[in-house]
Amino acid sequence: MTSGEAEVSRRRLISGPGTLLVWLYGVMVVGAVSRSAYQITTEFDRAPLAYSLSAVAGVVYGFITYTLVRGGETARRVALACCVAELVGVLTVGTWTLVEPSAFPDATVWSDFGMGYLFIPVLLPLSAIYWLRKGAPKEDAA
Repeated sequence: MTSGEAEVSRRRLISGPGTLLVWLYGVMVVGAVSRSAYQITTEFDRAPLAYSLSAVAGVVYGFITYTLVRGGETARRVALACCVAELVGVLTVGTWTLVEPSAFPDATVWSDFGMGYLFIPVLLPLSAIYWLRKGAPKEDAA
């Protein structure tokens, strides 16, 4: 791949809908990290699992944001894997909070499938997976 092709591939991740994904992931980084940092420092003993999961969500959002901005084929693949892991986390925690609400004395970012965040935590990885798969080279898109 020439340097010109690499630059086009890099830009492709953050063009069009990719720009919106970067913006939304950036907002989620700020929301999840600031919320969890405050809760961990002020009331960690109240709901350590919930606050730790929110911190993990913030780190995952940050990493996905970074890979989308970085661009390139390797970053696309890493972002895709992270988005799948994120979706599994959202579905797991979302189901867990519905089945056993007593396990979470306070909400996480992913509680109830992200209801406290307008369901963005469950919709965002689905959208990102679609976008990243759509941008895959034709031999990888199958």
